[in-house]
Amino acid sequence: MRNTDRAPAAMPLELAAFLGNPGEVYARNRHNAGRLAAEKLSFYAALNWRNKFKGCYAEQDIPPQARFIMPETYMNRSGEAVAAAAAFFKIQAGDIIVVHDELELHLGTVSLKFGGGLGGHNGLRSLRETLGTADFWRLRIGIGRPGDREPGRGGGPEHHGDIALWVLQDFSAAEQPLLDQSLEAAAGLLVEAFRREPAGLLPEWAKKRCLPA
Repeated sequence: MRNTDRAPAAMPLELAAFLGNPGEVYARNRHNAGRLAAEKLSFYAALNWRNKFKGCYAEQDIPPQARFIMPETYMNRSGEAVAAAAAFFKIQAGDIIVVHDELELHLGTVSLKFGGGLGGHNGLRSLRETLGTADFWRLRIGIGRPGDREPGRGGGPEHHGDIALWVLQDFSAAEQPLLDQSLEAAAGLLVEAFRREPAGLLPEWAKKRCLPA
């Protein structure tokens, strides 16, 4: 683990974590946007994924070397896999980027940030508990809230504002074009964040719509 007084903005990334729930029943859920983004990496299929650290683990020379972890625990225990990988490779929290769904952003929006609140996200809460800090990078993929009424960016009246129901439902056909755009953008941003120090990407990606509003 590097001992450094550099600000997080100056730290290169070493580990990316894709959050979601394992199993086919959850595979296309809104809550699995992080895992879905991994599939858009151009080298995803070529990665040698193996069971390790309570998840699926792989490495890739982007360059520089990038490590990936996809927890195979459920969302509220995501931190167990991430912390295990971080401890093994002596990676600091500030060198980790977590790819996850974000209720507070409309579908069609991808955002990069460092640290901050957890927004009620159980996966982020688990990471804070296991890493001992919330000071890690987040690559947020907007899924919107069930009350949103923008076409393709929110739920119908049947959701009644039920967040748990909303995040555990599959993306609709109407949402698919925006979802694909978001996931492609997130995958591209992730690769750039490994190639460059991620702070340099913040001016453009602090909150960016993938498609015109």
